[in-house]
Amino acid sequence: MSRYTKEDVLRLVEEEDVEFIRLQFTDIFGALKNVAITASQLERALDNQCMFDGSAIEGFARVEESDMYLHPDFDTLEIFPWRPQQGKVARLICNIYRPDGEPFEGDSRNILQRVIKEAADMGYTFDVGPECEFFLFNTDDNGLPTTQTNDKAGYFDLGPLDLGENARRDMVLNLEDMGFTIEASHHEIAHGQHEIDVRYDEALATADNIMTFKLTVKSIAKRHGLHATFMPKPLHGVHGSGMHVNMSLSKDGRNIFADDIDAAGLSRTAYHFMAGVLKHAKGMALITNPLVNSYKRLVPGFEAPVYIAWSATNRSPLIRIPASRKENTRIELRSPDPCCNPYLTLALCLAAGIDGIKNELEPPKSVDQNIFEMTEEERAKLGIEKLPMTLGEAIEEFEKDDFVKNVLGEHITQKYLQEKKAEWAAYQARVTDWEIDQYLMRF
Repeated sequence: MSRYTKEDVLRLVEEEDVEFIRLQFTDIFGALKNVAITASQLERALDNQCMFDGSAIEGFARVEESDMYLHPDFDTLEIFPWRPQQGKVARLICNIYRPDGEPFEGDSRNILQRVIKEAADMGYTFDVGPECEFFLFNTDDNGLPTTQTNDKAGYFDLGPLDLGENARRDMVLNLEDMGFTIEASHHEIAHGQHEIDVRYDEALATADNIMTFKLTVKSIAKRHGLHATFMPKPLHGVHGSGMHVNMSLSKDGRNIFADDIDAAGLSRTAYHFMAGVLKHAKGMALITNPLVNSYKRLVPGFEAPVYIAWSATNRSPLIRIPASRKENTRIELRSPDPCCNPYLTLALCLAAGIDGIKNELEPPKSVDQNIFEMTEEERAKLGIEKLPMTLGEAIEEFEKDDFVKNVLGEHITQKYLQEKKAEWAAYQARVTDWEIDQYLMRF
């Protein structure tokens, strides 16, 4: 049930002296877009009369079918606390519709809503808690980002070693002003790397929150003269940035992943759900890890998952079961990175989990030793497979997984594949600094 009506939105905008409203939406590749209007045009927007050119958005529509309409979700009204307090700036997150009133099949938010409804029809509520990591880098004299940081801190360090502490605190305060519940924030392992953990919420709210989180972090970093990046692996030889996804299902207000009798504290439903996610992990990788750079993070030696396995006792597998039990029992998928489209990522996680429940799939036995320290023979004996190691491999696995493609639909599947194949081809044709360093003098 909605918190706000149309009249509530109009009243709040007037009472809070909001002058500009950003009508936000996300393209299929996870980039946040917006159309800005003044308060005088808000009623027209709330009546779903705000149109834009869909052909101008990558992966959306052709020129001959480009008219799209933005349908604001009233409950997503938020005022940006870092903007001026006179003539304030607010936002509404929108779904995208065609002129005939039908939802646009390229709207990733709509894809997630469709899968959520399927789960709701089974009596399930899907709760998700993200762990978003990012780097803070210095900017040059022109305000452009560098890959340099004067921060020499490490895991859980504090000031004066943690020179990003003030910026991170400002980010947390602004997020809390917008209604976020921040469970923790801290310096991460690499120099200049940080993490802010947001409390779990229902899946659609979480996906919206991830997009808002990234915008807030980047905006506040800029105010501190820094550049925040969610690029998975901006620096060679250090840990990359992930976005671990903690997932649970509830029914009638009760977490149905919990079972005190089970040795791992998991219910049969949790095992089936996990088996579905493991089954489709390879096919999902193109969405959860969408960039060439994503696969520079998914390498041994830096805690990022490489192998498709699960455990309740160690962090090397793809899925970890955190120590919290009972109502806090959850499944942590460790592969996604913060550049992914959160709507598509959560839609696939939920759909894969439901597939596991419907078909009563069983996961393999847990792997409770460090997989990175095993030999290839030991991993083969246990049947442990790898995630794709390159964007090219991820494309191949995606094309083989009809279930994943069906969840996304024909439009997103075709547009996404077309773009990612072009990205992979461009990367393969590029001569890199590594090649120059290795070969120029030798040959």
